[in-house]
Amino acid sequence: MNIKAVILARGGSKGIPKKNIIDLNGKPLISYTIEAAKNSNVDSFWVSTDCPEIAEVSLEYGAGIVERPKDISGDHSKSDEALLHFAQEHTDFDVLVFIQPTSPLLTAQDINVGIDMITNYDSVFSAYKEHWIPRWNIDKTPHGWNVQNRPMRQYQAEKWVENGAFYITTREQLLSSGLRYGGKIGIAEMSLSRSFQIDTFEDLELIRKILDK
Repeated sequence: MNIKAVILARGGSKGIPKKNIIDLNGKPLISYTIEAAKNSNVDSFWVSTDCPEIAEVSLEYGAGIVERPKDISGDHSKSDEALLHFAQEHTDFDVLVFIQPTSPLLTAQDINVGIDMITNYDSVFSAYKEHWIPRWNIDKTPHGWNVQNRPMRQYQAEKWVENGAFYITTREQLLSSGLRYGGKIGIAEMSLSRSFQIDTFEDLELIRKILDK
């Protein structure tokens, strides 16, 4: 079974300019997920990008490069489009591990847990368990609950929350559905403490503090 990992890292970023290669405690952000892939049980690891600067940094950390076309690298482009492009460029794999560079706390062991699961599933994604907490809509109305009958947390079912760290799929499933997951889906559990993603400067500062400790 040939397993390839791909990290999607386009150049455009609205929240944090050059986010994928911003300095995070002395290393570019993308290097953390490249190293996780490198130390996992994948057979090869790649970065799909439309940005020469990201490509240069990724090469320094040992990743192969796939040039992502500009027409699927815009703000409204879907990751699934880039995954299908990768599958067109690389036809010699059985399983694809899609990793997001905004999850620097991801470990090789997390990836390996998902890879071990894929023998029983068509696709797997990483998530953490969440206890019920009261959520409110932007218009200040309760989301899915009533203030007159506030639920007790201990009596509410836990829910899985996608943390966006990785998605694993078979080549067959990806090509048939055009999506990162489908068919029989499994969930690879990660702890909440390692599920944070970097999308804002506030996220960046939080991760810096976690890494410092």
